[in-house]
Amino acid sequence: MPENSAIWHPCPLRRVGGGAQHHFFGYYNKHPWDRSGRYLLAQRVPMMSADLSGAEVAEVGFFDLQDADRFYVVGKTTTWNWQMGSQLQWLSGLPGRQLIYNTRASCSDVDYPYADFRATAVDVDKQVRTEYPLPIYVLAPNSKWALCVDYSRFEVTHPTIGYRASCGEPVLTNAPDDDGIYRMEIDTGDAELILSLYDLTQFQPLPSMDNAIHWVTHLEINPAATRFLFIHRWTERVEDETCFLHRLFTMNPDGSDLRLLECTDHPLPQLEENFDANQVGTFDYEKSEYQISHPAWKNDDEIIVWGPHNDSIHYHLYNDHSGEVQVIGADCLTENGHMTYSPDGNWILSDTYPDSTSNERLLILYDVANDQRYDIGSFYTDPDLGKPNRCDLHPRWSPDARQLCIDSVHEQQRQMYLVDVSAITAGTTRSASRRR
Repeated sequence: MPENSAIWHPCPLRRVGGGAQHHFFGYYNKHPWDRSGRYLLAQRVPMMSADLSGAEVAEVGFFDLQDADRFYVVGKTTTWNWQMGSQLQWLSGLPGRQLIYNTRASCSDVDYPYADFRATAVDVDKQVRTEYPLPIYVLAPNSKWALCVDYSRFEVTHPTIGYRASCGEPVLTNAPDDDGIYRMEIDTGDAELILSLYDLTQFQPLPSMDNAIHWVTHLEINPAATRFLFIHRWTERVEDETCFLHRLFTMNPDGSDLRLLECTDHPLPQLEENFDANQVGTFDYEKSEYQISHPAWKNDDEIIVWGPHNDSIHYHLYNDHSGEVQVIGADCLTENGHMTYSPDGNWILSDTYPDSTSNERLLILYDVANDQRYDIGSFYTDPDLGKPNRCDLHPRWSPDARQLCIDSVHEQQRQMYLVDVSAITAGTTRSASRRR
């Protein structure tokens, strides 16, 4: 199937909320809707873009989609970024309306691993707030535990998803034995380091790791909360993302049974002294042939990811148990995006990075059984936003898989939009046209 056989089928779109304030959710692998589908999480800020210092305040709350999109503020935070927000998530495994997000700690409170950052849970109905000792990255689907990492390490290695410290940026060693991935219990706040960065470097080590700084990113927990995945990255040149090296792992929630699924260690001509990192384009990194990015669980055993396997880069589906790898949408899913499977596994939702000429990014649905791609929208993005301040679509499924939620700046505001895809997912696409 050639690339131009994608079907152009724009879907109904509506902005959530009104007014002059800006709203966004954040990353692609979390769910802004609550269980009922009525309440939609969001952060609200007064500006579309800013170089964040750690002092900017975001209001945290949710829209009531059945009450004219009324926005309810449940808290405020200075611990957020444009890509991931404050890692705002519903505690869907607990009763009622409960949510959790990252917050800032007092500088005098240094008894915990990270001096600056914490997490706060809010029981909306009972008006009860609980502070946790670590900032969260991802919450288990059963809401019993969360995985936590150092956002100050992101601030050095990948500032697009980091938080600025308020007490002075900490001094980081390349691969410490007292930092890495923490597991934190939601009922007690107890936390345990289940994998250190040092131990990670000792697992099938490579020469390229010796002088590099290391970190983990893109952590995601499977639906049964029995395994989680993450990407291990390392580099000698943090200012140039094309120098990042990648490994894709899974492991058990207690830190056992670490499995390496993919490694893209390769020569790096960019490390030569005369290489000019300023000549690297905003999205060159996402278009690298060595990139491993945006992994997501299809189910408890399979993971989709954009990355290379056997010297060919595609959307690849990995079996966590057998190690089997298969290409998904070889002829029509041909560039990196933020992909997730629908709850029934029949559809893949994704997007593209901006076209270098038009600055348009596409929103995509892919019919797995029929190997058919639908381009369901095109959205302009201001190229002057740059990398840390950019606004990726980060499409996310509604609980019933009839709607999507995206963040976008195509109306010169950073806002959230709902996209009705029920006509496609229900199979009623007869009026659609072939994209030329």
